[in-house]
Amino acid sequence: MSVPKSLRPPLRLKVLSNGFLTLWCIIAAFPIVWITIMSFKTPFDAFSANPLNVILGPDTLNKVDGLSLAEIAVGIALAWLLVLTARNWLPRQVVHYTPPGMIGFGWLVAALVFGIVTLILYMSVLPGVMGFVNPLLGPLGHDVLGLTTEHYQAVWVDRNFTRNFGNSMLVTAGVVAISLTIGTLAGYGLARSGTDLAFWLLIIALIFRALPHSVLVAGYLPVFIKSSEILRPIMGDAAPTLYGQPWAVIVVLVSINQPFTIWMLRSFFHNIPAELDEAARVDGCSHFQAFRRVIMPVMWPGVITAGLFSFLLAYNDFLVTSLLLDGQNMTMVPAIAGMFNRETTASDEVQAIAAAVSITAPLFVLVLVFQRQIVSGLTAGAVKG
Repeated sequence: MSVPKSLRPPLRLKVLSNGFLTLWCIIAAFPIVWITIMSFKTPFDAFSANPLNVILGPDTLNKVDGLSLAEIAVGIALAWLLVLTARNWLPRQVVHYTPPGMIGFGWLVAALVFGIVTLILYMSVLPGVMGFVNPLLGPLGHDVLGLTTEHYQAVWVDRNFTRNFGNSMLVTAGVVAISLTIGTLAGYGLARSGTDLAFWLLIIALIFRALPHSVLVAGYLPVFIKSSEILRPIMGDAAPTLYGQPWAVIVVLVSINQPFTIWMLRSFFHNIPAELDEAARVDGCSHFQAFRRVIMPVMWPGVITAGLFSFLLAYNDFLVTSLLLDGQNMTMVPAIAGMFNRETTASDEVQAIAAAVSITAPLFVLVLVFQRQIVSGLTAGAVKG
């Protein structure tokens, strides 16, 4: 549909807006791009005063290995192919093969499989194929860009960072599952209720969510530390210690982040016509059956969007997890902060940078796989329909 000439923005405005957007993208993306480059270099290259040495990695190329022009081109092409797969092919497969009523679980499985396949392609298949092809390409097969994965191997294998990753996944999965279960039921009930009580419950939830996390954790911390003494009169010698337990931290994170989930899901449910509930009731459904069989299939984009925000709030949490978890059950974010605080050598600092880059990979995979549902959910929550 063509836009009338009178409604088209002037060229100066288009240049200004596009230029500002481009500048903002560069400023926002520069830190993660730069530390990603640093994480694949030797310390001498990573902390070089010459930016070209950081990018090209001459010391890394001499001491370890690197990438050829052919490998760089194939890697970029493979990345673009994976993006197209996640945007176009993967959603159709999830919808086709997922049983009715389990679309959320299907998307989680798809995201996990997509991430594993991507990792295998870049860590195993691509190096092996290019190692056979490079000698046949002449100058294009010669290494020109220094690259090493020794820092990632040191973090994930030698330092057992997989334990922190597992703790993060356990805490995050628990928070998302509980938040969405409670949030969908509460959001649906509040959206369909026109009483003053529902209004004041939303206001109280908003006030609770606005409180600083430090205030809330200050109230939880003494209880967690003395939990065994508090519970001993009730449970005897079997009284558990809440401090350092991931399941206890899940409860705290849910209580802190649940108001945000309820508000978001309530706005989504509010935009679904109440006539759908009434039609389901006329057809013989109970209130819960109407909610499960009629409303929830329409709500999946909103549920996925709320689930992603719950995932981000739990995955990126530092204050709660650092204060209420011990070293054995520490999640990734506070563990990385500890690495930066205690490391002194250049190699240790680059390993800490590699660990920081590692935790961004699941976020990129989730956004890449669920981008259509996120856009659809945000649009559904913003437009009255």
